[in-house]
Amino acid sequence: MIKPTFHKFHIPVMGLGFTIDTPLKVARYGISSVMSIVEDGIIEQMREFYCNKAGFPYLEIANTVDDFRAKRVTAYLNLVHFLINEQVKVLRTLPFEDGSDIVRYFELLPDDCEAKKKYQLMLSTEDETEKNELQDALRTKIVPGTADVNIMAKVDKNNYDKNGVMLPNEFSDALCALRGFANSHSNGSIVFSAGYNPRLYNYIDSFPDFLPNVEGELAKNIILKVSDYRSALTQGKILAKKGVWVSEFRIESGLNCGGHAFATDGLLLGPILEEFKNNKSNLETELFAICNQALYTKGLPLFKEQPKIRITVQGGIGTANENEFLLTYYQTDATGWGSPFLLVPEATSVDEETLQNLSIAKPEDYFLSGISPLGVPFNSFSKASAETQRARRISEGRPGSPCTKKFLVSNTEFSEIPICTASRKYQNLKIKQLESAGLAPSELEAEIASVTVKECLCEGLSIAPILKNGILPELKNISKAVAICPGPNLAYFSGVFSLKQMVDHIYGRINILNAVKRSNLFVNELRMYVSYLENEIDKNINSITANKSRQLRTFQQNLLKGIEYYNNLTVSIKNETAHYIEEMKEELANFEQIIANLTIPSEVKVALA
Repeated sequence: MIKPTFHKFHIPVMGLGFTIDTPLKVARYGISSVMSIVEDGIIEQMREFYCNKAGFPYLEIANTVDDFRAKRVTAYLNLVHFLINEQVKVLRTLPFEDGSDIVRYFELLPDDCEAKKKYQLMLSTEDETEKNELQDALRTKIVPGTADVNIMAKVDKNNYDKNGVMLPNEFSDALCALRGFANSHSNGSIVFSAGYNPRLYNYIDSFPDFLPNVEGELAKNIILKVSDYRSALTQGKILAKKGVWVSEFRIESGLNCGGHAFATDGLLLGPILEEFKNNKSNLETELFAICNQALYTKGLPLFKEQPKIRITVQGGIGTANENEFLLTYYQTDATGWGSPFLLVPEATSVDEETLQNLSIAKPEDYFLSGISPLGVPFNSFSKASAETQRARRISEGRPGSPCTKKFLVSNTEFSEIPICTASRKYQNLKIKQLESAGLAPSELEAEIASVTVKECLCEGLSIAPILKNGILPELKNISKAVAICPGPNLAYFSGVFSLKQMVDHIYGRINILNAVKRSNLFVNELRMYVSYLENEIDKNINSITANKSRQLRTFQQNLLKGIEYYNNLTVSIKNETAHYIEEMKEELANFEQIIANLTIPSEVKVALA
C-alpha cells in the first residue's frame, strides 16, 4: 500500500529524461515524482554522473554483461534510494534557520496539514525549551516523497543477441525494466501507462515484492495510468486474478496532457472522475475478493484487511482552485502537475536552450502532432531543436534519423526484423515506394509529408539531462537535438520558476499564470476534443467505413453528454466567482452548438469496377 505523504500532488513522468533524476531533487521535501526506466543507456549515464558527484566508485555495467538492461535499472534505483535516504538523514539534523532545507521542507507543505500547523506553532513559540521540543517533534514528522518509476507498457521491443538470435521474452525492454525495479531496494511504485501488455502483466507476479507478505503488506506497489473507469476495472481484474493488487489508478486526460495523447471515445475528464467517485468502494470490494481468492488458490499469504485504492488525476490542471476542486468534489487522493514543472530547473532536467524557449513560448507553439513512430498523436513544441533538425534533414534530402537506440521499432513492411518509422532506412524505402506508385503530385507530396513527419523520440526525449549536466562530450554519434512533449496547458505559464514558486502556486499562496486568457480545465479539454472530432471527420469524409461512422457518432454523443454533465456541475463549483461560472456556461453552450452542427458522414461504398 502506498505510504501517504503530506503533499497533495506528484510530478508525473515526462519523456525519457526530463524527470530521470527528479526524485533526487525533490523527494527530500516530501514530493513524489516518477522516472522513466525503459531507456537503460541514459540510466547508466546518470548513474555514472551521480556516483562521481557523490564521490562513489563507479563500476560500469557494459552492454556485454548478461542481463545488462535490468542490472542498469537496479543499480541506478539503488543509488537513488540510498542518496535520498542520506539527504533526509542530513535534513533532519539541520537547524531551523533561514535558508535551511528543513525550513524549506515545512514551508513547502500545504497550509492545512498537521505538520505545517505544528511548524507554524513552533515559529510562534517564544519559550526556548518548548520551541526546542517542538523542533525535535517536527524532525520525526519528516516523510520523503517516493521515487516512483514508469514503463510505457507497449514500448516493449524484443531484443537479440550478437548473432541476431531473438532472446527469450524476459529480455524484452519492458520486462527488463520491470525486473530491474523489482530487484532494487526501491520501496516506491511502478506506473504502467499506455495500455495493456499481456506478457508484461503475466510477469509481475514472478516477483514477491508485488505480492503481500505474511503481514499482508506490499513492499512495492502497482499504479495503473488509465483513461476511464472501464479500463481500470478490466485491468484491475486481470491483475487481481494473479494475486496482484493495484494500489492506485492514475486518471489522465486523454488529450490535455503531455507526451502521447490517447483520446477516449469522447468521454471527458469530469464524467470519468464522477464514475470513479461513485464506484470506488465497489471497485475496492470486487478487486479485493478476486485478489485474495487468487492468493489463497496459490497458497500465498493473504491481505489481512481490504487495502485502499488511491484515485489520482492529472492533465491540464492550472490553478489552485481547480486543484482543490478535484481533490474535494471528486474525493481524489492527489493530483499530478507535469508540464509546468518543466519551467522549474530545481525539479526537472531541461537543457538551457529548451528551457529559455519554453519560458517565452506562445500558445500556438504547442500542438498535437504526428511525429511519434508509434502512430499515436503526440503533444509537441514547435521551437524544440529536434523539430529544427527534422526540417533540416528533409531540406538536405536526408530525411529520418540514424536510429541508434531502437526502442520504438515496430514496422516490418520492408524487413523481417522491425525497424522504426522515424529511421532514415524506413523513410528512404517508403519514399521510393511512394514515388513508384503513380500518385498525383499533390497526393504524393501529402503522403511523403506523412512519412517524414516522424521524429526520433528515443534520443530526443532523453538527451536533455545529458546536455544540462555536461555529460555530452564523452558521447559520440548521439544527436544533440531535444524533442520535448509539454501539454498544451503550459501555454498559460511563462518564465523560469523556483520550486517554491511552483508549489506555492499549486496551493494558492501565489499566482504565476501569465496573461493569456485561460478557460476552466474541463472546458480546455472539451475544446481539444471538439478539434479532434472535427479533424477525424475531415480525414474520413471521403472514405469512411460503417464502423468508423458509428464510432464518430458515439464520440459526438459522448461530448454532448459531457456538456450536459458540466452544465449541471457548475452549481457545485463553489470556489470560483459568478463571472467565472457564467463564462464557463457560455463556452459550454458555444461548443454544444458546434458539436450538434457537425455532420458525421455515413459509410462511403466504393463501386467495384
